[in-house]
Amino acid sequence: MEEATSYHVSVSPNAAEQIKKQLSERGTPEGYLRLGIKGGGCSGFSYVLQFEDGPPKERDLTFESEGVRLVIDKKSVVYLNGTTLEWEQSLLYRGFKFINPNEKSRCGCGQSFTV
Repeated sequence: MEEATSYHVSVSPNAAEQIKKQLSERGTPEGYLRLGIKGGGCSGFSYVLQFEDGPPKERDLTFESEGVRLVIDKKSVVYLNGTTLEWEQSLLYRGFKFINPNEKSRCGCGQSFTV
């Protein structure tokens, strides 16, 4: 595992609050949030967001933002560079939202994207 120095990924204050809350509710306040991408969906890629409390893998990159630890695999970080994870809450939607400057388009359902 190594610290990311040439990449930038962050979380908003609202997202950090939700991450800390959910880690605490899981009973793993020392845990972290894994971000990534995987092939699939109607536009080509889908985001991955997973809470973890085991040690990161050797080839993972770690980020600290707003007091929250993020872990991203080396393949995904290329596509997530510059991304901010936001927490959105409205009448129709409640959850994390990726604000990714690398996205070229997003599918109609919002679950997948192209770069």
